[in-house]
Amino acid sequence: MAISDYIPFIAPRAPRFVTESGAAVYGIVAEFATPASVYHAAEKMRDSGFAKWDVYCPYPMHGLDEAMGVKRTILPVLVATGAFTGVGLAYLMQWWMSAVDFQIVVQGKPYGAWEPFVPITFEMGVLFAAFTSLFGMLALNGLPRFNHPLFRSERFLSVSDDRYMIAVEADDPKFDPEQTRAFLESLGGTDIELIEDD
Repeated sequence: MAISDYIPFIAPRAPRFVTESGAAVYGIVAEFATPASVYHAAEKMRDSGFAKWDVYCPYPMHGLDEAMGVKRTILPVLVATGAFTGVGLAYLMQWWMSAVDFQIVVQGKPYGAWEPFVPITFEMGVLFAAFTSLFGMLALNGLPRFNHPLFRSERFLSVSDDRYMIAVEADDPKFDPEQTRAFLESLGGTDIELIEDD
């Protein structure tokens, strides 16, 4: 038996679209000539209701997040939760050690006085926040991912040098290979390529 028989949420899904060779379709990529053209194409993609797509360019573009309609991430909430968890656990640990487990008078303060707890409490808050931000970012980005279907495209590999591209995933509810290709062409996309999945 396969592991997917025991863990249903990792069971492979049947692909929505298949190429003539029988390979699953990951999506479509289209190349754009200038930063302005990919920016305006991103606005039109957002307005047309596509949900699973991304823009790839060799440098950060100011305002592209707004043009794509990218919403704020939940990562700050996760980091704050991690920080407060670290602070709470550090305070509870120190209070239990000094007021319950090993009572000793330090500098004439009562058992469980909070003043000596501040440095450790602060450091544990920072430590938990740092680990939450690292692992939360990796989880939200779907990383680590050692291979991506877009790397099969030779033209896509130039996106880190001087290309501007939009990739639409086949999992998008509005995705249809022919209609999406035609829509990208109407936006000014060139060298449109269908990408097969692994």
